[in-house]
Amino acid sequence: MKVLGKKPELCIACHSCETTCSRTWFKEANYAKSCISISKDTEKKITSCTQCGECIAVCPVEALTRDKNGVIRVNKKICVGCFMCVGFCPELAMGVHDDYIEPFKCVACGQCAKSCPREAIFIEEI
Repeated sequence: MKVLGKKPELCIACHSCETTCSRTWFKEANYAKSCISISKDTEKKITSCTQCGECIAVCPVEALTRDKNGVIRVNKKICVGCFMCVGFCPELAMGVHDDYIEPFKCVACGQCAKSCPREAIFIEEI
């Protein structure tokens, strides 16, 4: 299964991953529309979907499924925007923005990893 690997100790909080993600998926540089987030409270934290699948079971319309590569996908055509998956995500990795009725999440595309100058994030098979 393909996931986004993380080494927070290497992160310099440049936010290039967030910018790349939002440009890739939403065609604008907007951290609020990124499927990955970098926080630097007391210690740096990189938040993204681990593809654990906890969200799948709580979706009342079965809009969340695991694809053949093990990545959790949101089917926007059937999602009703109840955001139950957001509340049940143990990683707090489901994204929400007022511009959209459905949540969004990392699909381990790897574009953010390509833009990371320190290789703090990377694609790995588990």
